[in-house]
Amino acid sequence: MSESERQRWMGLLARAPGPRLAALMPAPLPEHEVLRAPEVGAVMVRGRTGATGAPFNLGEMTVTRCSLRLADGIVGHAWVQGRDKDHARRAAVLDALMQGPNAGQMRVSVLEPLAAEEAARRAARAARAAATKVEFFTLVRGEDQ
Repeated sequence: MSESERQRWMGLLARAPGPRLAALMPAPLPEHEVLRAPEVGAVMVRGRTGATGAPFNLGEMTVTRCSLRLADGIVGHAWVQGRDKDHARRAAVLDALMQGPNAGQMRVSVLEPLAAEEAARRAARAARAAATKVEFFTLVRGEDQ
């Protein structure tokens, strides 16, 4: 498991709708010890002027974090946007499971459907944006030649 691979699945879990994650990963969750119970807090969101310029504080965003340890000792963490404590717990459990021997099964049954649904949402949003695209053109006048 590479660091970037873990970042990808943790990002996917954080962006996934909580109810959809619960549907793909129904109760009961695997036995686990809570290291840090799901708690709600805020983080500062930063932006960059012109996407590449100087950074600035855009504002705060509500997040919920959770850390836990599975019965086999593997630790999982999660940070999700919003106040959904169940979403944070399930994401942390899945993070831990993805580091163990069940990673392949979890990838097929949970991560791949979430990734496909996210790609479909992005494509639909891009199609809606493309429908509003306006093309500007300039006619050449005789004296401009």
